[in-house]
Amino acid sequence: MPMPLFPELDRPPQAARLGHRLHALARQGLWFGTSSWKYPGWLGSIYSTERYLTRGRFSRKRFDTECLSEYALTFPTVCGDFSFYQFPSADYWKRLFGESPATLQVALKAPEEITVAHWPSHPRYGARGDTANASFLDPGRFMRGFLDLLAPYQDRVAVVILEFGAFARSIFAYGAAFSSRLDEFLTALPGGIRLAVEIRNPDFLDEPYYAVLARNGVAHVLSAWTRMPELGVQITDDRAFTADFTVVRALLSKGRTYEQAVARFEPYETVQAPDPAARAALVAIGRRSLAEQRPAFVFVNNRLEGNAPSTIEAVATTLETDAASPTGASPA
Repeated sequence: MPMPLFPELDRPPQAARLGHRLHALARQGLWFGTSSWKYPGWLGSIYSTERYLTRGRFSRKRFDTECLSEYALTFPTVCGDFSFYQFPSADYWKRLFGESPATLQVALKAPEEITVAHWPSHPRYGARGDTANASFLDPGRFMRGFLDLLAPYQDRVAVVILEFGAFARSIFAYGAAFSSRLDEFLTALPGGIRLAVEIRNPDFLDEPYYAVLARNGVAHVLSAWTRMPELGVQITDDRAFTADFTVVRALLSKGRTYEQAVARFEPYETVQAPDPAARAALVAIGRRSLAEQRPAFVFVNNRLEGNAPSTIEAVATTLETDAASPTGASPA
């Protein structure tokens, strides 16, 4: 099916109104996007069903292959989780960036082979389960297998996120030990691409950790996650803004597990559990970004409230109201 000459004219209503707002904010340095993009639950709101019909029936294969281009009509950035589970090949990167609009900024997770210290005892890991990971924070492996292959698309990469799961005390007894190891890794990497670190040990949010990130120009990921301090708490600590850009991942409401969110929210068609505190924090981060002219990449997951596009729209609407207000900001 050929793409229409003026794609904005046949956009679903939410996509049409949201696209104008988000691309306008991106031009000011505030980039909103979602965690992944292949969600059939967004058909009729973000995606046009007619584009993915084959012989009059919805084709999941066609949707998965082609929907990123339509996604980019609404969102200026996206976070790709897929790279956490593999080292994508050069051909994969060529396909991904070749088939998506040049305007789309793509955030990518670093492969877990770099960020997992000890492999879990899980069938997915086979024989290496419950063993130490020899590639943990190996800068050479990371550069050869990941950064070097991304070099041709550097201007398309918003940020590379190093996501670390919660470490057991047997691996890092204290946050300072982790920060020291992280510093060695970051110091060995070349510049030229934005990096961010996401951790899941709340007690690691200390001076050594923030100092390592600041010294290397790496962003701390402000993350809404079940066992981390709420976003509204994290942003009260100025040390958390460690780079000349900001990265946010609004994943889960505090206290709600991933499994609970999936069971409650799939197929992610509508907001089902609004999180006013998370929304207020996202608005505050947006205001700070615009006021300081500090680029910010804000990624919202369906599992936060049930439907990431609607969460983002609520936040963007408040920021739009700010712009129209004589005082420049609406009440929080």
